[in-house]
Amino acid sequence: MTPLLPYDAVLCDIDGVIRHWPAADELEQENGLPVGALAAAAFAPVRLHPAITGQVTDEQWRSAVATDLAARHGSKERADGAVRAWSALVPVVDQEVVALLAKVRAVASVALVSNATTRLERDLERQGLADVADAVVNTARIGVAKPDLRVYRIAAELLGVALDRCLFVDDTEANVTAAREAGMAAVHYRRLEDLHEALSPLRRVV
Repeated sequence: MTPLLPYDAVLCDIDGVIRHWPAADELEQENGLPVGALAAAAFAPVRLHPAITGQVTDEQWRSAVATDLAARHGSKERADGAVRAWSALVPVVDQEVVALLAKVRAVASVALVSNATTRLERDLERQGLADVADAVVNTARIGVAKPDLRVYRIAAELLGVALDRCLFVDDTEANVTAAREAGMAAVHYRRLEDLHEALSPLRRVV
């Protein structure tokens, strides 16, 4: 008899769990910007939220970031150079996480759920991650971003799984808290062991 599974689906964040972006310190210094300038401009709510809810494209977001950098630091040429170099950065994929999710897919559905821009799908394809999951929920495509509870409902509906049969994994505590409010089991990812522990009931069945 097959043991009763604790979850029918695993919903996993991408950045900070599956892949990790390199620091931009060096390229900022090379382009005459203070360390942290890119993050301050790109992730300011007024810039980031429209990009991760699809109100602007990835290209429009990056252009606005360059404009903000030029206004704050006095050089359009340096700002444009920094944004070009930043846009060319490639994140490191944690192959152990990818392998864990692959094993889980033998017994449960897997969805990637990310606050991302319109570039996400292209990036996943480029890094060989397009087939890691059964579905990808890119918030830029659905108009709402984590921790909005609608994101979790949309992801569960896409997989055809009840909220209380989902396990959500994210490195941002606010997103984990929201998943629990939506009715999901959830784990705050800080290290690989967190994922091993959370997925162990499913992996034992595999």
